[in-house]
Amino acid sequence: MHIELAKHAGYCFGVREAVKLALESAARHGAVHMLGDIVHNEVVVAQLAAAGVKVVRNLEEAPDAPVLFRAHGTPADVWEAAGARGLEILDGTCPLVSKIHAEVRELAREGRAIVIVGDHGHDEVVGIASQVEQPYVVSSPAEAEELPRLRRVGVVSQSTQLLENVAAILNVLCRKVVDLRFVNTICFPTRRNQEEIRELAERNDVVVIVGSFTSANTKRLTSIGATINTRTYQVATAADLQAEWFAGAQSVGVSAGASTPDELIGAVVERIRALAEA
Repeated sequence: MHIELAKHAGYCFGVREAVKLALESAARHGAVHMLGDIVHNEVVVAQLAAAGVKVVRNLEEAPDAPVLFRAHGTPADVWEAAGARGLEILDGTCPLVSKIHAEVRELAREGRAIVIVGDHGHDEVVGIASQVEQPYVVSSPAEAEELPRLRRVGVVSQSTQLLENVAAILNVLCRKVVDLRFVNTICFPTRRNQEEIRELAERNDVVVIVGSFTSANTKRLTSIGATINTRTYQVATAADLQAEWFAGAQSVGVSAGASTPDELIGAVVERIRALAEA
């Protein structure tokens, strides 16, 4: 059985740099406290914990030691509170997420109401929303229909959104808003990986996506694959693979979410190979 691994499966550069910062900081300081999980992957969090990176859920739990802010971005009030305490901040925010923060502040300075296309309660969306006063967060065209009529609107999106969802929401807003400005903040790695999964799903009999079920971008890859190929499956680790998925298959495409480490992907590929040879 042929196994095709997506060229860019796994860590994006923002996640890779954040994990590197966490490991280097723990080695340098002996202990680092991380505000929330650095990425949405349980294996990565466990590896960092073993290296001395301890997760805290709020600043009150953090002692006067270096505090690592995660890749998804951190709300503005938390930055202010950390500064007020004089804490040493290790900033692991993805540069592309920081750019969204800057874009949304600029749109607000133009006097626009802010609409954020994203998942309610997602860490990244919470951080974006904290940059401005009273933003609207919409996750679907149906929610966009419920917005009041607004004259001047600026729109950004969570970096890992599906382009099709953003386009559908913009189509609704174009009918409701007089002066609409959209800044495309879906990050390049997301767009590239989504396109790769479409191609994998078309070329292969079976598709396997590797990544945590808490990861929004991983779940979107799975959703894209499933719309094209009904034999699309998501696994957190190689142990989740089931032999019957590959019955009669001549080829398998494998990809992974942006928070999935290389060793998990490699283990899945090896397990698929073993199942094929059994």
